[in-house]
Amino acid sequence: MTERQENNMGTALPNALKDSYTAMSARMAANPEMDIATLRNMLDSLESLAAEPTDVTYESIDAGGVSAILATPAGASNDHVLVYAHGGGCVTGSAASHRKLAAHVAKAAGVQAIIPDFRLAPEFPFPAQIDDLITVHKWLRASGYRPENTATAGDSAGGNLAITTVLKLRELGEPLPAAIIGFSPWLDMENLGKTMESNADSEALVSRDVSELMVSLYLGETPRTEPLANPLYADPTGLPPVFVSAGDAETLQDNAERFHDKARDAGVDVTLEIQPGQQHVYLFMAGKSAEADTTIANAGRWLRDRLGLTS
Repeated sequence: MTERQENNMGTALPNALKDSYTAMSARMAANPEMDIATLRNMLDSLESLAAEPTDVTYESIDAGGVSAILATPAGASNDHVLVYAHGGGCVTGSAASHRKLAAHVAKAAGVQAIIPDFRLAPEFPFPAQIDDLITVHKWLRASGYRPENTATAGDSAGGNLAITTVLKLRELGEPLPAAIIGFSPWLDMENLGKTMESNADSEALVSRDVSELMVSLYLGETPRTEPLANPLYADPTGLPPVFVSAGDAETLQDNAERFHDKARDAGVDVTLEIQPGQQHVYLFMAGKSAEADTTIANAGRWLRDRLGLTS
């Protein structure tokens, strides 16, 4: 459904995500010179949309020099961990803004989640974000977490980082995690995807102008075809299994589809889920939307299988 969703009790509620996106788009259009602090505060407010996951504890940790939140669902395996990279164009967002979303995914998989507060552009442009996530993975190895018990995940720009961090680990000759999850991944730094045009009327937030702004802030002078920034130019051969999802109302829909096709053609075990009528990172409605909860449940089961966890 596009205009109304159902919560877990079956009661209809307004599409709060689309309403929030529409209001944010109007604010940005009215203030094209919006400063970074205001932009960050505005986008961080999306955190309020998700329901608080039950039976999850949180702890602030130092992951090798990178501040992070450790989310531990009750009964989760202490030997398995999901490194969740938050979205926000690598310009906005934080561990706190994505704490609930990451915890919902971790709870569905029965694992812990580490949500790093990686450095943000434009103060720290590409590849600072990947460097921080590499630090977290090296810290996990030093802390005794086995690579086959580790996965990466993220939404939007975090979905990009979930993939590119593994590409960088491969480049460094480091052991790779067992799985990758990308929710509404933002991959196409050139903004050439067909759904950037075809879904322009249904998408409430990520216009070409918004994406162009985020690309310029994130990449600076880095070419838009750099594979560690734009994984559509990377060779996915040898990557661990990948789960990608998107809504068919979002302009970035074909980012997920194109990466799926490229990975599949390279022999990667890859799963694609497209949710009808859904906006960019519709998982922000976790715990309040049947569509968000379905994708989280599917991703959780998928991840348990790849980590060798029993049901």
